Amino acid sequence: MKLLQDKVAIVTGAARGIGEAIAIKFAEQGAHVAFTYVSDNSAEKAKALEEKLIALGVKAKAYQSNAADFAACETMVADVLATFGTVDILVNNAGISKDNLLLRMSPEQWNDVIATNLNSVFYMTKQVLKPMMKARAGSIINMSSVIGEMGNAGQGSYAASKAGVNGFTKSVAKELGSRNIRCNAIAPGFVETDMTSYLKEGDAADKYKASIPLGRFASAEDIANVTLFLASDMSSYVTGQVLSACGGLNI
Repeated sequence: MKLLQDKVAIVTGAARGIGEAIAIKFAEQGAHVAFTYVSDNSAEKAKALEEKLIALGVKAKAYQSNAADFAACETMVADVLATFGTVDILVNNAGISKDNLLLRMSPEQWNDVIATNLNSVFYMTKQVLKPMMKARAGSIINMSSVIGEMGNAGQGSYAASKAGVNGFTKSVAKELGSRNIRCNAIAPGFVETDMTSYLKEGDAADKYKASIPLGRFASAEDIANVTLFLASDMSSYVTGQVLSACGGLNI
């Protein structure tokens, strides 16, 4: 029996990187997967991922939908319910960074990061509550960051958004625990994705790796494995937690 056999999962921001790895991991474990992407430039990759998931023997559908838009979230989740019948797992993975020193940061840069990284978590979580409450079961997993716990110069907006995700996660866990709905967050450190490609080699990479006790960056699959744990019944007594997956960076 696969860990997520016949569960229905929504993964936001899954056309690449961590989200893509999570979608594949879930499908390998028997979950039907609905996932989102935003940019027209990602449409081809999203279609390819949809086909890859279906080839694994599950239902899958890609949605071009902006998780930072409440109405778009409402429309997308309604379609997922009509197509898949329910939602058992939500992974709020969509995120961006627009790093800048506070002195130079514009209100637009701040608002864009907060909208995509924090508002989207509220929007999507709100949409899945009714089916999860009806089923008296569900797992909500929010992608945070070790930066939300540690802070970092030049990442004020990103740190604030992820710290907000952590607080929201704990509040939702307390609010919905009586309905058997769990809510947890994952706080990755440095992960090898397109967003961190500039850190893969050279002095900067060596500097950051030296600060990580495990001595390496995480792969997207490393984070997907943690997400699978929180999505499955293996973590049935885990809720309200911010699980660091940072190689020991925040020790």
